[in-house]
Order: sequence, then structure tokens, then C-alpha cells
Amino acid sequence: MPLPMTQRAGSGPGLLRTLAVCACVAAAGCASPPASVSRGGAPSVSAEQANDVAIHAMGLVGTPYRFGGNTPDGGFDCSGLIGYVYRNSTGLATPRTVARMAGFGRPIAMSEIRSGDLVLFGASTPTHAGIYVGDGRFVHAPSTGGEVRLDRLEGVYWSRQPTQARRL
Repeated sequence: MPLPMTQRAGSGPGLLRTLAVCACVAAAGCASPPASVSRGGAPSVSAEQANDVAIHAMGLVGTPYRFGGNTPDGGFDCSGLIGYVYRNSTGLATPRTVARMAGFGRPIAMSEIRSGDLVLFGASTPTHAGIYVGDGRFVHAPSTGGEVRLDRLEGVYWSRQPTQARRL
């Protein structure tokens, strides 16, 4: 004689609870965790998150430049691009100005730069920034009338600029 529906083997609240837990674990495994904060108070982005940042930044190449802009629909300035990419890729909020980014994260030697690191240009107080994406290239929002683009650190203009790198 068949068991009533609530008593069939493999059914009931226990199975539903198990399925719900499995679904949550599977979904969590597909998401990058938010950036953490290291002991020194500086943000800490994993290598996987840094690669996500680089990929996301490259996907925004061609977006119009707009002073003060911080969305794909409204356009980007350089710090708005960085903030948007980091917020959406890692959950990390970055400073809104390049000058303040110069004190965010930790400085790294240009010889140690990896995808997802920030590159800042200018002498004592940087005036421009981008996201390093590997192979000597970076994504940035350069100027009024332009658009987000991919450039080379070794390019004629950028190689002449004082440059520093920061890892978040």
C-alpha cells in the first residue's frame, strides 16, 4: 500500500531543507567573495578578484568619457571608471578622486604589477589613473571628448609620465 504523500521516502521538509541548502552553497561557490580588509587596514583583493576587475574594465572600453561620470550609461571619468569596476567586481568602494587613490591600498613596484592593480600618473599628487590589465596595458578614461580605452604603459605619452602602482 503506497504511503501518503507527506510520508513517502525522500520527501518532506527534510528534503526541501537539504535542497535549499545545496542550492545556496552552489550559488555561493559561483560568486567572488567581497574584498576583505588586511591587518594594516588596506583593502585586500584576491588574485581571482583582480582578474575579474581587469576583465570587467576591458568590457567597458568604448564607453564615452564624461567629467564626474561613474556609470556606463552616463559615461566615466578615470576615478569613476575605477570606482564602478571595483564596486561591481569586488564590492570594494574606492576613493572618488585620483589624489585620494594615491593613499589607498598599498604601493607596489612596477616590476610586481598584476592585472587589477591601479596605475596612477603624475608627480607628487597623481592626476590620472587606470586599471592595469596585463601585458603592459591599462584601461582608463582619458579626457573630454574621448572614451574609455586600452593603452600601453610603454606608449610615447604614458612612458614619459611619473607612474606608480597600487594594489587593493
